[in-house]
Amino acid sequence: MTVDIRQVFGESPQVMTDILQDGVNLAVWQRRLPAQVEDFANLVLSLGQSLADERVIEVDERHPPALPGLLREAADLHGYDGFVADVAWLVAAYTCLLGARRLGVRVRVLDGAMCPRMHVDHVPVRLLSTYAGAGSEWLAEGAIDRARLQQSSPPVDKVRRLAAGEVALLKGEKWLGNEGAGLVHRSPLTPAGERRLLLSLDWLA
Repeated sequence: MTVDIRQVFGESPQVMTDILQDGVNLAVWQRRLPAQVEDFANLVLSLGQSLADERVIEVDERHPPALPGLLREAADLHGYDGFVADVAWLVAAYTCLLGARRLGVRVRVLDGAMCPRMHVDHVPVRLLSTYAGAGSEWLAEGAIDRARLQQSSPPVDKVRRLAAGEVALLKGEKWLGNEGAGLVHRSPLTPAGERRLLLSLDWLA
């Protein structure tokens, strides 16, 4: 029996649990960022610096995640504490959802497309959230030949884009039973000089 591959969206964080369902390769919480966090993210981009914070953390559901010195260079900006609290909440939700014990956490200011070609991730489930700037682009099933991802470009009208603030869970090729059905996506094609502040979480163990 074949499973229909689909994407789900909702305005409640509860929608993130749908990523556990067979056939769902994208679950998007369509949230609006708190104003303070949105302001902080825009301030970070206005610095014009390529800031980055990448770390591996051990997590324990009995205790809130600790993210000391997260994106340290921006610690003096208004809204920093709210931003760190928001990331910590997402880490806790992701940990609880997957039963993860170790996570890869990356917060980066990006200029230009990091992964400009459509591709699938060779991970179980990745969380992406763009705090400011253009969100990641993705394709519904059937919009492109999976066997020719590196050789062909999708029709422009088939490309969909996540909004800033939304929280997306992308199922990859290493999720058991999802082989050949990882979400096809890419970094947004943005004009030179435009930046984005991106959070990604990876389940390592």
